[in-house]
Amino acid sequence: MGWVRPTGEIHAEGLPDALDELLEGFEETERVKVEGHEQFAIRGVPAGVFVVQEHQATAHHWDFRLEVDGVMKSWAVPKGPTLDPAVKRMAIQVDDHGMAHNDYEGDTVIIWDRGVYEQGGRVAWPEAIERGHAVFVLHGEKLHGGFTLQRTGGNAKKPQWLLIKRKDDEARPGSDITAERPESVVTGRPLAR
Repeated sequence: MGWVRPTGEIHAEGLPDALDELLEGFEETERVKVEGHEQFAIRGVPAGVFVVQEHQATAHHWDFRLEVDGVMKSWAVPKGPTLDPAVKRMAIQVDDHGMAHNDYEGDTVIIWDRGVYEQGGRVAWPEAIERGHAVFVLHGEKLHGGFTLQRTGGNAKKPQWLLIKRKDDEARPGSDITAERPESVVTGRPLAR
């Protein structure tokens, strides 16, 4: 299990004999002990696209969607995403959406952010979501860096999660990105409220 970066860096985990065989012939190798929950076992693995749509429905919220196995896994985030690691945002899992919905804007919906993401953590997708702990890195126009979705409870129809910004170089303690950048990344207009 591991990852390879274009720079030639390799992260591999497994049985010692298998690792020795894998690394045979490499000029420089350094063995390090993986410690703590902050260490990714899977890094830099492209996982698909993400989109965040701000939606003025019965209740104002942001729809946070990640592409997983050809569909958009979706969560309603009442207060919107944050770049502040100290702030945990409630996220209610809702029905999956089709990929075509990613481009939708209308009177009550704007595309607040979009981009691509990489999977992280020790468990591959989609199993990470099924287990209730998904770690990922966003590369959006507004949202950047590591995030976690952690299931906390709720019923089987609408499980409750927390959307949490990880402590990394992209974290902005004390910021409110939804207030600072209210505009659509497509049209530049804010959502009419």
